[in-house]
This record gives sequence, C-alpha cells and structure tokens, in this order.
Amino acid sequence: MNSSAEALRVRRHLSETSFGHLHWREAGAGPPVVLLHANQQSSALWLEMMAALAPGMRAVAPDYPSHGASDHIDWQPTIADYARAVVEVMDAAGVARAAVLGEATGAAVALEISKGWPERVDWIALVNCPVNRGTPEEILAPFKAGYRPADPSGFGALRTVEWMLENDPKHAPLHPTVDWMDRVNRAQIECGRNRWQALTALAQYPMLEGLRAARHPVQLFTTERFYFRERLPEIVAALGERLAEAHDLAGGRVCAGWECAGEIGAKVLDFGRRRQVSEVGQGVK
Repeated sequence: MNSSAEALRVRRHLSETSFGHLHWREAGAGPPVVLLHANQQSSALWLEMMAALAPGMRAVAPDYPSHGASDHIDWQPTIADYARAVVEVMDAAGVARAAVLGEATGAAVALEISKGWPERVDWIALVNCPVNRGTPEEILAPFKAGYRPADPSGFGALRTVEWMLENDPKHAPLHPTVDWMDRVNRAQIECGRNRWQALTALAQYPMLEGLRAARHPVQLFTTERFYFRERLPEIVAALGERLAEAHDLAGGRVCAGWECAGEIGAKVLDFGRRRQVSEVGQGVK
C-alpha cells in the first residue's frame, strides 16, 4: 500500500438494503464519485484510488452482494441487480447524484446505472472495459479450469505473486506486490463459494449494447497491455458522441484502479472540475 493510501482516513459503513446488509467505504469530501470494483474483488482494492480522489471528491466504494463484508445472496444476480444494489447504497450514503467509476465488471455496472437510473449519474468513467467473445460457458471455462483454482472446500485457493506471474499474468498488474495479492486473496475468501456470481453476470452481459445505451458523458481508460485492448475500436464506436475523453495508461495491464490510481484519479478530478466550471458558465444548478 502506498503512503497516501496508508494516511487516508476511510470511514466504513454497513447499510440495510433489499440485498441484505451491504458494506461500503468512503473517504474525502466534495462532489461524490462511486467506485465499482471488479469481480471476485472488493472495495479494499480501491484504497489507492480513494486516496487519489479524496483531495477533491467524496469517494464511496461499495462491496457487491456476496463480496467483501457485504451479506451473501444465494441466487445468481445480473449486472442490473448489481446496479440496483449500488443505487441502494447511494441512497444510504445520501448521494443523490454522482460520477460513477467502474473497472472490469464495475464498468458494466456503471453502464447499467447510467441506463437505468440516469437521474443519479453525472458522468461515468470506464476503466479497462471488457468485451467478451463466446458463450458464458466458454468465457467462464478457463477461469474454472485453472485461472481461479479452488481448495477442497470450494473456496478460492490462496495464490502468490509468483504463481500469478507464472500461471495467469494477464490477470495481474505489471508490478504486483504482496499487499495487492493479500487483498485479492482476502476478497476471494470473502466471496467463498459464491465467487462465480459476478463473473457469471459479466459473462452474460451484452457489453456493446450497454455501451450504446449509456446516457452520460464517458471517460474511457485503457491500459496498454489490457487483454481486451484489441476491441477498443468497437468500444469507441459503440460509445459514439458520448465518449468525452479516451486515455491510454502506459505501463499498465489489469487492476489499473490499483496500479494506475494516481493517473486515473488526477484525470477524474480534472474532468469533474471542468464540468463544474462549464455548468456554472451555463447557469446550471
């Protein structure tokens, strides 16, 4: 964990929702931004991003149902279900409208909030937006076959940085640390046997349709070694005029919200300031 994240004052909450009790972290003050994590992770992977945003924004980072410290659900959710859960956390946090930043599965959830609850969104930021090919079964197969090994109980097996770089480098940052791996391992344990719920929801989600249905300005962040980067032209085309900015993140692969937090956070803060100035100039309240 970097020094700014260590010094960050994070407040933690547990709110009652229709999904049970959902856990969320918050830090900073100012215009709100909601941070949406990847599958089989938790809001603990957002600490660096929260530190980057806290000087100018109130960052709210929920754990999806069956993730982190949130209650588990015993049914298969959709991306729309996760979006509804996030909106309920926004209600609990007193957030009427916010920027919404999501990575991987979180990008899909951000798009779904934009489509289903447009009045709750200012703009969306998509980090490493995954556009899968194949059926859900084909998409899940390599993860279940080896990328996400299980222990005899069915819980995710603990992995080391060395294991990730040797066996599954495309799902690791370029420069993973033991602290990053610890947080990922902890998140896997917290998901337990429900760890496939979010990845299944993502595999079933029609990402290009979601991109076309977005109703707000979009900041798009893509790392130079993201394994879906070849589909970037399709993403840009699907967003059309809603694409406000596109940024390449040099030296990144996945978990950009952790590894590239400073760069992403600075651009999100700048975009928010420019939107505020524009709205003041136009007399928007």
